[in-house]
Amino acid sequence: MFFVVALFSGCTSLPLPKHTPTLALPMQLHILREQAEQRQDWLLVIQQQDAGLRWSLMDPLGIPLARQLLQDGRWHADGLLPPNPEARELFAALLFALTPQEQLKANYPQANAEADLRFLAQRWQVQYQQPSVFRIDMKGDLHYRVSPLEVTP
Repeated sequence: MFFVVALFSGCTSLPLPKHTPTLALPMQLHILREQAEQRQDWLLVIQQQDAGLRWSLMDPLGIPLARQLLQDGRWHADGLLPPNPEARELFAALLFALTPQEQLKANYPQANAEADLRFLAQRWQVQYQQPSVFRIDMKGDLHYRVSPLEVTP
């Protein structure tokens, strides 16, 4: 219960980069959510939209779970879906994880990084297997395994 309350209260104070990092967009990611013995597969699409980034999270059937637009350093609802604080936290953590190493300190001065590991205070820890394959550890024994989706022409 504390984790849910923390998510709701932390929505407006999510760490965000000082400047939007350079990302190869559009990006399609497979997200495997793991908590306790439960596992869920999701699809995430990140796209450039005007001066912002559109984040669309879907289940394997393509049903939208969350849509957010990151613009002017703030998250905005995108569409008619109800607020999803867990997804917003995931999106912020993914932006941290996807920030290129050479842009990390300028965007997240409070971050710490080693060869295959980066973390932000007590909030997120990212462990890289490859640059585009990684695991994000969150509070409350919540983990996300992230990998790119193969796109066939």
